[in-house]
Amino acid sequence: MSAYRRDEVWDPLVPSHRDKDRARQVPDTPQTRAPAYRLAFDDTDFLCREELRPVRLQLELLKPDMLLAERGIRSTVVMFGGARIPEPGGEAWAAKNETQKKNLEANAVYYDEAREFARVCSRHAASTLYKEFVIVTGGGPGVMEAGNRGADDVGAPSIGLNIVLPHEQAPNAYVTPELCFNFHYFAIRKMHFLLRAKAIAVFPGGFGTMDELFESLTLIQTGRMERVPFLLFGKAFWEGAINLDFLAEQGTISPADVELISFVDTAAEAWSVIADFYALT
Repeated sequence: MSAYRRDEVWDPLVPSHRDKDRARQVPDTPQTRAPAYRLAFDDTDFLCREELRPVRLQLELLKPDMLLAERGIRSTVVMFGGARIPEPGGEAWAAKNETQKKNLEANAVYYDEAREFARVCSRHAASTLYKEFVIVTGGGPGVMEAGNRGADDVGAPSIGLNIVLPHEQAPNAYVTPELCFNFHYFAIRKMHFLLRAKAIAVFPGGFGTMDELFESLTLIQTGRMERVPFLLFGKAFWEGAINLDFLAEQGTISPADVELISFVDTAAEAWSVIADFYALT
């Protein structure tokens, strides 16, 4: 077997996966069955100990970053938005009353706009051999599904950053399988949303969407992140949900902070903002 690594660097040391297999082939004895005998990196009980949290955080940072780098993905378009928004004609499964049902069905228009926006971005991504402007979503239903679905419509890859939740949450069927990740830590997941972000599109949503919106906006506002196109889809929805002018009047944000945001209603408007920002043809 070659001693060259995947990155073509010479490495004569025995690879860890080979010793992992060897360790499982020893005789079955009280000693080899004991948890202490397990290789530390192959011992999930050990890795889940409270003291190993820093290691788990590092692993969740490293794994997606390494796989995306190996795929050659240099930049992304982030799509945040509500899991509860159905596709047009679909069931408003999250509705708790008639008012919610009516509003979720009306907000289904954003599913279509999210899907079209992902198509537009992905067509441009094709011109870069899918290295730039690759769609990334939270991997779940609703707006997230629409984003991955739009990329799939035009044969493009897309990323899904799923997270383990108390209720069942499976990846939607349109995420590219080899780009479908799963997280335990919200903080690391949010880092991965932004590490390659060239644009951020936020569709109507709830607490999770608000969390992602404000954390991303705060990083840009404070200069901890480069300014990128920050798109809020659905001006009427967002003006009802967040009164930015009121915050500016109260002095809790600068009047200029409002200008970090572009309100759009359609995929065409959103792509126009991105194209103008980066002088794309």
